[in-house]
Order: sequence, then C-alpha cells, then structure tokens
Amino acid sequence: MQTRTIAAGGHVAADLSFQLKNLQVFLQVAANDSIAQAAKLLFKAPSAVTRSIAELEQALGVKLFERNSRGVLLNAYGQLVLVRALRIDEELAQAAAELSRPRGRPVQHSNGALMHLLYNGRKLKLLIHLADSRKISTAAAHLGITQSGASMALARIESVVGEPLFHRGVQGMMATDAAHKLVVRAKRVFAELRHMGSELASASGSLAGSVVVGILPVGRTYIFPMAVASVAMQFPQIRTTTVDSPFERLMSDLRTGDVDAIVGVPREGEQNQDLAIEPLFTDRLAVIARAGHPLAAADALTLADILGAAWILPWTASPSRALFDHCFREAGLRPPVPIVESADLAIVRQLLCVSDMIGLASARQFRLELRAGLLVELPIVLPGMTREISLITREGVRLSPAVLAVLNAIRQQVAEDMDDSDAENSWS
Repeated sequence: MQTRTIAAGGHVAADLSFQLKNLQVFLQVAANDSIAQAAKLLFKAPSAVTRSIAELEQALGVKLFERNSRGVLLNAYGQLVLVRALRIDEELAQAAAELSRPRGRPVQHSNGALMHLLYNGRKLKLLIHLADSRKISTAAAHLGITQSGASMALARIESVVGEPLFHRGVQGMMATDAAHKLVVRAKRVFAELRHMGSELASASGSLAGSVVVGILPVGRTYIFPMAVASVAMQFPQIRTTTVDSPFERLMSDLRTGDVDAIVGVPREGEQNQDLAIEPLFTDRLAVIARAGHPLAAADALTLADILGAAWILPWTASPSRALFDHCFREAGLRPPVPIVESADLAIVRQLLCVSDMIGLASARQFRLELRAGLLVELPIVLPGMTREISLITREGVRLSPAVLAVLNAIRQQVAEDMDDSDAENSWS
C-alpha cells in the first residue's frame, strides 16, 4: 500500500493543469513576438489570443511579455516559462507520435486535431484518473463531472485517437498499451507544470513549491526527517511529500514525474538506463536483538549459531534479503526461513523489543534504540552485508529550485551523519 506524508508547507502554487491550451497560445506568441501573427497561425482572433495570455499570466501571478514597437517580447519570467513550455510541447509531440505510429499515419501538426486534444488538461486528467482507478465513476468524481459526461469525453478522445484506449473487463476499465504510454506523457506534462510554479516563485525571491520524494526504510528514521526539518526552517513555503511504496512502484512514479527523487538502494540491470544515480553512503547490515537476548551474552557467534533463531527478515525480493541469503549459501548453509517478513520499522522495532526474535537491519535505522540500550547488535560478522544507498533521479529531468533545495539538504545531512558516525565509531 502506498502512503504519503506531507511535511512543511504554507504556500501552495495555483493549479496550472487547466492552462495547457493557454500555454499552447503562449508558445506561438513567444515564437513570433507577435499577437497578430500567433492569432493567424492558431486561426484565432487577436483578442482571443490576448485573452489567453492574460489568463495564463493571472494563473501564474506574473507578467510574461513586454510590449514595444516591434511587438511583444518575453521578459525574464516569460523565459522561464518558455523552457518548461517547450519541454511540455516535446512530451505532447512524442505522445502524438506514439499514438500515430500504430496506424501508420503521419504525426499531426501542432494545430491538428490530435495535438489540440493533447493540449486539453481536463481530458488528460480524465485519462490519468481512469487508468489509475479503472472506474469511469471514480475518474468522473475526481474531475467533478457526471459519469455520463466522463463517458462522452472518453468517446470523443478515442474518436480523435482513432482506436480504443480502454477495454471493459471484470476488473474494470483496462488501459491499452497506447493509453499507458499516453498517461506517462501526461503525468510528465503535469510534473513540468508543477515545477514551473516553483521556478517562478524562486525568481520572485521566494523559494516555494512542492517536492515529492520516495523514501525506502534506510532513509526514513533519521537522514530524511532531519533534512526536511532543515528545509522547513529555511524555506517554509516548500511543501515536501514522502511516498512509501514498493520499489517498483516508486520507480514507475519517478519515470512519470509523480516522484521527483528516490532515496534507496538502486537495482541492477537495464532498468537503470534512464536514471541518474548518485551514491550517498554505504550502509552496513547487522543482526539486531533485544537487550538481554540469550545470544547477546556470547563473545562471538557463527552463522550456524543463529541459523535456528526466530528471524525477522526483509521481503524476499529486496536487495538486503538477497545479500543475507547469499551469505548463508556461501557458507554452505540453507538460509533461515523467517517467522516475519517486514520492512515496516515500527513493526520490526516492537517485535525485537518484546520477543526473542532477531532481525536483519541497518544499524542506522535503529541508532536511537542501540544508543539507549534497548536493542543490541549481536556479535557476528556477516561477510558482504553492505549496500550502497543512493539518490535516484530521472536522467534529463529539469529539477525545480524547491526539489534542488531538498536534495541538497539530504546531501548535507548525509555528510553531517558521516562525521558523527566516524566520531563515535559506532558502525563501519
């Protein structure tokens, strides 16, 4: 199950998701330095173009153009918006290409029916909600429209696309491959809009915006909370949301822009090809038990000594579990079968404190309990039980000033934590 926690806050940027059509007009005006020329290319009246620009400026809270004798020219705010708008246009152009390819038809021009459809924020949101919920009624409720209205909108979308985007089945409305690709592009578009607001706020002298970070267990107990506390004190208008989901879901959300960064252990293989992976620190896994546990009295333990213990272990598919099982196999032993599989720190902590179970965990995760003497690290060396904790972002993404502030705070906290760890020599 995915959980979300919001920390910090204050300023919340305006919802720009329904400004896509005005943004399309903005691109034409910016490209031609002229309201009249943009109106001609868009087949609109100049007054309609002027109105679109005014609506966009009102939503953003800043003026985007300066008028002079040569026409209208982008100001500094307009230049910032242009960078994001071009990235949005590229995403939608790629979406158009992907939708056109299966039918062998040439890609529509920017003013064609398909691009006109893709620049409709409400329709893109309908597709996203429908793909996520698989229910037309739920998608309609999210948008505040009737179910019949949502059904009619979907029919119009599929008519323009030229093929069904969803199939009705026993599990609800199932997205086709074309729909999945379109939803990925749509989510990236809305991520660009979210970051656009942060950039404009920063340019105005107020660092603000929303940041979404996926956090795996090793970063939850100390490093990330301390980093967020630091950001909240310096920049109270930054809103930070943490997402606690399985790694595969976090990776999917990272690629769509729903998550800005992940703090955790990267997986190996081809799935890292489009990612930027920045190592933060090396984490050591240890065997943890309650104070006074019968095994804690030994001067040294072997793998055979702990083989028959009541174990709490990470999930089977996790990198730390793979390291643990490999450690026993290398010693010619069959890996223990756990009584409990969990990555929930609250559950693991409670079980360790009130029972004779022992657990595999990062000493960092239980630093407070170890220092307080509630838990102890058993005297056993587990060869090769280290893992690289990294900051993972999508390659090529343009991170907002708010996101960069949070990521820099994480890096700073890691550096301070390393200094503290070296001073105490409490783990390697």
